[in-house]
Amino acid sequence: MNTGKPTIDDVAALAGVARVTVSRVLNGGPNVSEKARKAVLAAVDKLQFKVNMQARFLAGGKSHTVGLLYSSDLESEPNSFYYAGLELGALRACSKAGFQLSMHAVNQHSLRKNEMILELVSSKRYEGLILTPPFADDIGLLQAITDLNFPVVAVSAGHDAQKLVPAVGIDDEAAGYEITRHLISLGHRKFAFIKGLEGHISAEDRYFGFVRALREAGLEASDMPTARGNFTFKSGTDMANQLLCGEGFTALVCANDDMAVGALFAAHKAGLALPQDISIVGFDDTPVSEIIWPPLTTVHQPLKVMGRKAAEILFERISGERMQGNVKPVSYVVPHTLVLRESAVSPLKSLMKARS
Repeated sequence: MNTGKPTIDDVAALAGVARVTVSRVLNGGPNVSEKARKAVLAAVDKLQFKVNMQARFLAGGKSHTVGLLYSSDLESEPNSFYYAGLELGALRACSKAGFQLSMHAVNQHSLRKNEMILELVSSKRYEGLILTPPFADDIGLLQAITDLNFPVVAVSAGHDAQKLVPAVGIDDEAAGYEITRHLISLGHRKFAFIKGLEGHISAEDRYFGFVRALREAGLEASDMPTARGNFTFKSGTDMANQLLCGEGFTALVCANDDMAVGALFAAHKAGLALPQDISIVGFDDTPVSEIIWPPLTTVHQPLKVMGRKAAEILFERISGERMQGNVKPVSYVVPHTLVLRESAVSPLKSLMKARS
């Protein structure tokens, strides 16, 4: 054997098998006896043989790159932490598995958005895709990708999408229910809600959880004003200003933290004392939720865990373990946590303040 780095031929010689047998063992291929497999693995261990992944991928015509697809509205600021959290989790999984990760933005308002995504699929630029909302809920797009037998995983997808492709996310309806129940337990009976983008199913589920909690408390959701934002700080500010001009409420639930922080800004600017005059809560538990005043009560969505799990499922799809035949997609629910901070208090405190 040579004195440099061990090669696949060195492994074959030590194991006493053919070069093709070593290749089959390393790639998990068929038609290898258990005796030969053990001999190859023992030789790999003894020689400390390292597979040149880059050379293997080039030789096999594979990019060994996966894409994390997200929406990009060029007219508004991005929801940067949401995508950054998913990216970090997916990147860690990719690094461990020897894949490259590429973030790819698509304008969700473009008339060619689905066409552009399908072009990515056919270009073989990526071996698989992780889709985030709203693409994760586009049934027509998911069906087209599935028909091409292309590996894809959806993040925070709705129930219909989960029937087509594997998905990862929290139970958004339960989270909306829990944070509303907390506000009700504090004594709140007059609410308002700032929704997310229309068609964003996970955000709508948060509202449905809100409605369920109200119903259980004997309250009518139709009596509670709502507004629709787009997950940005500005939309939170604008929608809060709109709601504050209407009927009074003591608690405002926002579909994400960026809008909740915008609502806090609007309430401060309107001269309200926070949280005494109005409790405001959000979703996601972003870094900003801890550093504004008052710090936000919110729902912790473990984005890094979700990104990592989505990537791991995608690798399984790429390897073919779950691509054989008509396999039912599996959805993974990642646990969420209610994070209690100072932005939500009992409405009785404002009454006590008025009497003092």
